[in-house]
Amino acid sequence: MDGFLATDRPGRRTLKTAIGCVGVGLHSGRRVSLTLRPAAAGTGIVFRRTDLGIDIPARFDRVMDTRLCTALVAEGAPQARIGTVEHVMAALAGTGITDALVELDAAEVPILDGSAAPFVFLIDCAGTVALPGAAPVIEVLKTIRVEDGAAFAELHPAREPGFTAALTIDFPATAIGRQQLSLRMSPAAFRAQLAEARTFTLAEEIARLRAAGLAQGGSLANAVVVDGPLVLNPGGLRRPDEFVRHKLLDAVGDLALAGAALSARFVGHRSGHALNNRVLRALFADQSAWRLTEGEVLVDGGATRLPAAAAPAIA
Repeated sequence: MDGFLATDRPGRRTLKTAIGCVGVGLHSGRRVSLTLRPAAAGTGIVFRRTDLGIDIPARFDRVMDTRLCTALVAEGAPQARIGTVEHVMAALAGTGITDALVELDAAEVPILDGSAAPFVFLIDCAGTVALPGAAPVIEVLKTIRVEDGAAFAELHPAREPGFTAALTIDFPATAIGRQQLSLRMSPAAFRAQLAEARTFTLAEEIARLRAAGLAQGGSLANAVVVDGPLVLNPGGLRRPDEFVRHKLLDAVGDLALAGAALSARFVGHRSGHALNNRVLRALFADQSAWRLTEGEVLVDGGATRLPAAAAPAIA
């Protein structure tokens, strides 16, 4: 698969033209305009707060908050925050986009329908084009594991070139329960198996979330709401196991913040945004756990490009 989750030797790709949409932030409830723009080879994925004139590279070391979403912050500018980046990151990775500018005029990516499908639609409408040069590929060399109680996330060396993922979830709500899914990622697999899966929440948590200033823009139009054995959305579920599919979609978006394609096997049990980010931090903290097999990597806050053979671990 071309892009951040690659099968073998990915090439760089960007959008043919700019395309945008308007929506609301899931947690902020604020109206936000988003535009996806083409970018030159080597740019990577960069978020731009147009209201602040500040760019934020889409990288794991810029993650500052993982409460119910993945949020990035600009280095040295804590006021420049971008929340809920995981769905658009998953769409970019899943469609093979390695270089793009994501412009926003507010602090959160619009939630749209709660899945990655609307972003995939935008990318398809804009079209994609090949860029010169090979995209970097990060090969995982040994198992990395992080834990939080019974929950864990692991990255293993790939059994064959590319990226595979296996995830298990276990919720007390009987409408969700225990679900598991394992996929070998490809553009076709992402589109068919993950893109349309929506975010979800438990009905009893909504008041608490809103009291904490979260989920201000949430509704049955952009999230699946579960009350015990019941799914409250009038249209029901898109898949019987939509819940684990969405959690795996989140993992794809979070792991795309590695900044390059992963050749690895991801295994998660009850993992979420925090563990997904922690496993990347643990990987790059151990220089013996990974190597670059193609291209270059951004290091030192994105200011330096080094050849793969010389690239240090990203702290």
